[in-house]
Amino acid sequence: MTDPQPAPKPRLGRDVYVLGVVAFFVMLGFGVVVPVLPVFVRSFDVGYLEIGAVVSAFALMRLAASPFCGWLIRRGGERTILAIGIGIVAVSSALVGLAQSYVEVLVLRGAGGIGSAMFSVSAMTLLLGSTPLSLRGRAVGFYQGGFLIGGMAGPALGGVLALISLRAPFFFYAGTLAVAGLIGLFLLHSTDATTDAAAEPPRPFRAVVRDVRFQAACLANFAQGWAGLGVRSALIPVLIVEVLHHDPAWTGVAFAVAAVVQTLMLGPAGTFVDKVGRRPAIIGAYALGAAALVAMPFVVELWVLIVLLCVYGVASAFTGTAPAAAVGDAAGARSGTPVAVFSMFSDAGAIVGPLVAGALVDAVSFKAAFALAAVLLLAASVYAFRMPGRERSAAAGVAAG
Repeated sequence: MTDPQPAPKPRLGRDVYVLGVVAFFVMLGFGVVVPVLPVFVRSFDVGYLEIGAVVSAFALMRLAASPFCGWLIRRGGERTILAIGIGIVAVSSALVGLAQSYVEVLVLRGAGGIGSAMFSVSAMTLLLGSTPLSLRGRAVGFYQGGFLIGGMAGPALGGVLALISLRAPFFFYAGTLAVAGLIGLFLLHSTDATTDAAAEPPRPFRAVVRDVRFQAACLANFAQGWAGLGVRSALIPVLIVEVLHHDPAWTGVAFAVAAVVQTLMLGPAGTFVDKVGRRPAIIGAYALGAAALVAMPFVVELWVLIVLLCVYGVASAFTGTAPAAAVGDAAGARSGTPVAVFSMFSDAGAIVGPLVAGALVDAVSFKAAFALAAVLLLAASVYAFRMPGRERSAAAGVAAG
């Protein structure tokens, strides 16, 4: 009698790797455009308010389009909606490069936000739906890694392209998006070619909303959107220049170092989220992020700020994986609407956060703006104590299926 063969260990599916590559090309192009966009908009002889409106238009249209993405995915499938969404962003980006007026840029960037919502919700729905519960943290970590690596490479390349023309980065962005869309369209499985994980049917949305795992994930995503854009991206550059009195180039150095740390931590974070649990990851990471944010406005040396940004990067590796995995656990597979709502919370935080943080700096101080963001992160950490532990969460997922 032969010994039974051990069951093979679950492995990440092909779709996860394809989505990671898609994310890289999307973020590579986006990173090329980001440093050039304000200068390009300014070339139309408009003020800084108009520059901010172009940035906000993208985020606002993402938020407005997200509620419809679940319906579109149910009708067309994740792969198709993903490719169409990327196509919309690609065409709108190329047209921005040809724009002859500020209004054209504003409208086209808004249209790009619609396509971005379609892509991001479709990609996350497919990622969670095609990955077993025991691997969702690592799958999200790999996907986020594609974004981070592309985001690190993009700005440097954007600076080189800007030397050729302020319009060149937009055509390059359209090209990288075309590559990403084609990769997704031809290499991702069709919706009906699912893994065992996708055999788990989606739960009714009303049941998902009542699930404390989904509630904790949405609160966490809102706090991270607020802290990441409202404080980290919006105020750290000002802090470096106006408080620490360093050249603006040091902002890029500080963010690059922190991004490398975050990228290196994505693998361990995904493994922790899968093997130890979503609950302890959210509790610990959001508390760590809050502590780092509170300390930042008190520093007097740049190297200390960079260390704190690296600590925040470690926390971000967990905050980028654990909440998304929790949404997959709560919603079941192939459920676009919960993923869309989850995405909307991050968009809402990213829209409101910079406005409130800027107002607090003007009216009170940097410390007040950082402290409010830290309170939101800490609130997400505390609320996560209500989540079930790993064993109960797994049992709940089986029952939901």
